[in-house]
Amino acid sequence: MWTAVHIIEGEKRTLELKEKLIKEGFLIKIKPFAKEGDIMNYKIMTPEFEANEVYKVIIDLGY
Repeated sequence: MWTAVHIIEGEKRTLELKEKLIKEGFLIKIKPFAKEGDIMNYKIMTPEFEANEVYKVIIDLGY
């Protein structure tokens, strides 16, 4: 089962984070979440069994 571990603003930042997490060896999906004005927010999703590790890496990367 896939679970959301982070909400991020903007397509460019989302794709950058996705690539970094994939390079770390994680399975990652992105899903549009909500639009605020002209900016789209996205969910960073990962399989439930990897969620804690992915969250820690996101924090370490400064997101």
